[in-house]
Amino acid sequence: IVENVGLNPTRTGILTVLQQMGAKLTLLEEWQSGGEPVGNILVESSTLKGITIGGDIIPTLIDEIPVIAVAAAYAEGITEIHDAQELKVKESDRLETIAQGLRAFGCSIDVLEDGLRIEGGQPLHGAHCQSYGDHRIAMAMAVAALAAEGETHIDDFEAVAVSWPQFLNAFKQL
Repeated sequence: IVENVGLNPTRTGILTVLQQMGAKLTLLEEWQSGGEPVGNILVESSTLKGITIGGDIIPTLIDEIPVIAVAAAYAEGITEIHDAQELKVKESDRLETIAQGLRAFGCSIDVLEDGLRIEGGQPLHGAHCQSYGDHRIAMAMAVAALAAEGETHIDDFEAVAVSWPQFLNAFKQL
């Protein structure tokens, strides 16, 4: 059970995409906190499949695309992400940096003009990768390492402090 998840509809695109990929997510309860919807979500083990992501949902998950790409690397089949060219001008060129990171893990991934094409379903192995000083890339690479075989080292991992200073503590609990 993941507790106290922000459920503002302008930010829940990642939940929709993960469910489309086959993730078993069940909202257990919902309430208001600070004028925003919040809830607890039951997450069950599931097999993910590749999908195509684009269009109107992109603004609701633009910051989560690095970790969605990680999910796609573990999903069966091909995932394509479109309409995400905005990621080229974030803290790093996130399309390129997520591709470089996942390639280091052994994932087949291509950068498209407006997104990514990820061939999932192959076992990933520990890697030495860069965060490029980008907090979201550092966190996504840490998530990729969770199920990868072997040790992973992420350069400039401290970048996570920009958005979640306690990330490493939460990560260690996993």
